[in-house]
Amino acid sequence: MSTPAAARKARLLEEREAQIVAAARALAEEQGWEAVTTRRLADAIGYSQPVLYGHFPEGRSQIVTAVALVGFEELAAALSATRPAPGADVSGEDRVRALVVAYLDFAAHHPATYEAMFHLPIAAPFASEETPRAMREGFDAIVGALLALDRPPSDLGTAAEVVWG
Repeated sequence: MSTPAAARKARLLEEREAQIVAAARALAEEQGWEAVTTRRLADAIGYSQPVLYGHFPEGRSQIVTAVALVGFEELAAALSATRPAPGADVSGEDRVRALVVAYLDFAAHHPATYEAMFHLPIAAPFASEETPRAMREGFDAIVGALLALDRPPSDLGTAAEVVWG
C-alpha cells in the first residue's frame, strides 16, 4: 500500500523529471541540441549532475527521447484538434489542409523539439507494438484526415507515413 510520504516522494520525482525535460527543451530551442549537456542542465535546474543521472541513467540520449515524447504528445493534441466537430460540414480536403497547417505550425514553433522527434536518434520505436501512445495518436489523426478525403489513398499507411515524416 502506498503511504502519503511515498506518494509525495513519487510526485516530487515526477516534477523534477518534468523540470529536467523542460529545461533541456528550452535550452535546445534557444541554442540548439549541441548546447544541451548534463552539466548545463544541472546548472539550469539547480541540481547536481548525479541527480540528472538518477532520473535519466542513460544521460543526454534519454533526455532527448523524453523531450521527443513530450513533443509527440503536443503534436498529437494539435493534430487531433483539427478534427471537425461531429456533424460539421468540412470537406476532406479542408480537413487534410488544417492538419498539415497544424503539423507545420508545430514544426515551425518548436524546431528543436521537432528535430528530436524526427531527426535525432531516440529510444522510441515507430510502427510497432511498443510505439508510445502519443506517437500512435498523432499518426492516427493523420490517417483519419486522409480517410475523410473523397478519394482516400489506396495505400493509406504509406500516405500517412509520408505526411507524418
